Amino acid sequence: MTKLLGISGSLRKASYNTALLRAAVSLVPEGVAFSVGTIEGIPLYNADVEKAGVPEAVRVLKDQIAAADGVILFSPEYNNSMPGVFKNAIDWVSSSMTGAPNVFAGRAFALAGTSPGNFGTILGQNAWLPVFHTLGADLWSAKRLMLPKANGLFDADGILIDEEAKKRLSSFIETFAGYCGSR
Repeated sequence: MTKLLGISGSLRKASYNTALLRAAVSLVPEGVAFSVGTIEGIPLYNADVEKAGVPEAVRVLKDQIAAADGVILFSPEYNNSMPGVFKNAIDWVSSSMTGAPNVFAGRAFALAGTSPGNFGTILGQNAWLPVFHTLGADLWSAKRLMLPKANGLFDADGILIDEEAKKRLSSFIETFAGYCGSR
């Protein structure tokens, strides 16, 4: 069984990217386990705090990444880049001060996102590329999912209602899971 982990880069309760992650969980193909990680509760990175002990929220997320065959970041785009809170979480998980192994090295990662604008999250996703290159991750480049005009894709309860977006998301999940399972 291929194990995928999805992480939303937004803390907002009504986040479109968290809604996209929930939709992805509902579209998982047979033979794939899809769990959800969170950046909730991860403090701002501070090496002094880390010396005193890695916060529990960081440890949990790092363990989830380590257990996954592949990880999908459902990343919003803020000011043409990645969200600071999401980058902060990755900085925590990637820190080597504790001597913990690099959970990014060689692990498959994919990027997905949606935004109210016309370009999906292309600039935010592009901002992630050098980060994952630096971390030694296997950034799956066969496909990235960028869904524009998010306010028309979801209903008032955050349910993905756009059929074309559902097809694209389903294909993205299935293809990435296949890639992770074949490695």
